[in-house]
Amino acid sequence: METLEYTDVNAHIVARCKEGDRKAQYELYKLYSKAMFNVSMRITNDYTEAEDVLQESFLSAFKELSTFKGDSTFGSWLKRIVINKSITKVRSRRLQVVPMEDYMEVADDGPDMDEEEMQYKVESIRRAIQKLPDGYRVVLSLYLLEGYDHGEIADILSISEATSKSQYSRARKKLLGLMEEEAFLA
Repeated sequence: METLEYTDVNAHIVARCKEGDRKAQYELYKLYSKAMFNVSMRITNDYTEAEDVLQESFLSAFKELSTFKGDSTFGSWLKRIVINKSITKVRSRRLQVVPMEDYMEVADDGPDMDEEEMQYKVESIRRAIQKLPDGYRVVLSLYLLEGYDHGEIADILSISEATSKSQYSRARKKLLGLMEEEAFLA
């Protein structure tokens, strides 16, 4: 079987950064800062903390750039740094992840989304996500928005895969409830 080799389109900029080129660092910052800020904002739900995480993440990335081996894209490597720093920030606010064992209910997928639910405006969904408790919002963001599976989320958050599924299920139900309330109030 033939394997396809992936080439990072920004590898030449990363190479210049490794040589200490400050303009290249600025180019990488311009390329990734907005997306990384959005990733952090979804997890921290705090503009100031997301800005801090963004700054800390780029400083860490540039400081540790020599350890970047290029076996993934720079963007995915940086995103992992941003996610880890965002989670650390949320945990510093005493993130409360409820262990699955405390609730013997089985995680389910919740109600199916129908066409009417899909018509909610993006802004109302974003507002509803911001209202979720930290633990729910982090798991929901990592699963739905960042594309991690429950095993990866379990590793990132140092929780069991079952807890990740449970948190996701509860977050989804809570989110639907918040969106229904908002629709009712609108």
